[in-house]
Amino acid sequence: MANKPFFIKCLIVPGITAFKVAGLNIWMSYTGGGNDIQWCFSQVKGAVEDDVSEADIISTVEFNNSGELLATGDKGGRVVIFQQESKSPYHRGEYSVYSTFQSHEPEFDYLKSLEIEEKINKIRWLPQKNAAQFLLSTNDKTIKLWKISERDKRPEGYNLKEENGRYRDPTTVTTLRVPVFRPMDLMVEASPRRIFANAHTYHINSISVNSDYETYLSADDLRVNLWHLEITDRSFNIVDIKPANMEELTEVITAAEFHPHHCNTFVYSSSKGTIRLCDMRESALCDRHSKLFEEPEDPSNRSFFSEIISSISDVKFSHNGRYMMTRDYLSVKIWDLNMESRPVETYQVHEYLRSKLCSLYENDCIFDKFECCWNGPDNVVMTGSYNNFFRMFDRNTKRDITLEASRENSKPRMVLKPRKVCASGKRKKDEITVDSLDFNKKILHTAWHPKENIIAVATTNNLYIFQDRVN
Repeated sequence: MANKPFFIKCLIVPGITAFKVAGLNIWMSYTGGGNDIQWCFSQVKGAVEDDVSEADIISTVEFNNSGELLATGDKGGRVVIFQQESKSPYHRGEYSVYSTFQSHEPEFDYLKSLEIEEKINKIRWLPQKNAAQFLLSTNDKTIKLWKISERDKRPEGYNLKEENGRYRDPTTVTTLRVPVFRPMDLMVEASPRRIFANAHTYHINSISVNSDYETYLSADDLRVNLWHLEITDRSFNIVDIKPANMEELTEVITAAEFHPHHCNTFVYSSSKGTIRLCDMRESALCDRHSKLFEEPEDPSNRSFFSEIISSISDVKFSHNGRYMMTRDYLSVKIWDLNMESRPVETYQVHEYLRSKLCSLYENDCIFDKFECCWNGPDNVVMTGSYNNFFRMFDRNTKRDITLEASRENSKPRMVLKPRKVCASGKRKKDEITVDSLDFNKKILHTAWHPKENIIAVATTNNLYIFQDRVN
């Protein structure tokens, strides 16, 4: 007998899709971008005390390429690596300490009578090629390549060595043994494989691994250098904006990054709000850019602080390589690499602070450097703000959301409530006024899992991890 044809009826409403297949009702929820998702608390790492040690302040956060590992660096020169505990939908956002090691120590440059801080400025993971993991970490002057490896077996039965490590007298050896490996408790070792030093006169602000996975760049205030991962004693200077007379200096380099797919292309941003795209195939020294991305200033917004707030603090390519995102003090801008004249999207992060720039200048907050990040599909961007707020902008729906990282909202799988700031007029219930924002609480560093809706945000000395709600 021939199979009977069946019919499918489909009803779509926001957040829910309903199918009727051969008389059966099938309901399926779906989620769109960052604002359709309900974010819930997963974990918080770090001490609870209000009296925070300077060394414990988190200075960088970075997921590895698979998202299984999450690394943080702090002002004390330490790197802490967390490992994802479970792939279970309810516990994906739970990470446990995998390895902790001292990456950098404080140093003193006797020639320049200059103290070199141990603070970790940036961490960048290399793609995994074998059982071990590799990452680059840098302070102001020195970059180190670290190997993170596991050991769960130990060799026993040496002929010329006792079990405690002491060497035997060869004349006492009467029989030969074959050493064997015995199981042992898992041990994670972090060992420095390369140290790249003495190449930067000024403070390093960026490192970026090339898509050829053999080279990387490092940038300071005036220069960008190209390194080979196997060669530590020399680097190639590919950008140098230092003028012959330092009194003529008008801008500095603030961030730099390689294109995710084209190994010859990189960008660097400046304190004047410009982004230059360079092609290393054109010349060895990329002082002449291939493209200059710059938005004309709105004369109506011109003020004493214009140049300060236009300085770009972070630049990130989208995963697909078509767009790049920049963060200045008040906004996030999305640029199409094919259009230099203006950004294709601009998102105001905390425009309500424009009236407070004078007081923010006096307390130095106006010089804070906020970072930004993309989600995996490149349709949502995230960045931090004050009062431990962080913002998400959905590029498809043009909707945005403000969330707060707070211990008050730190019950397991507790859904985060959107926060709103009242810029002027009468304050509504659940809103917070601009005057009551705490500028000592700020989220400068954020990271988004490359494949899942898991985010990590750093608040002073605490690392918060959130994940999307599972129904």
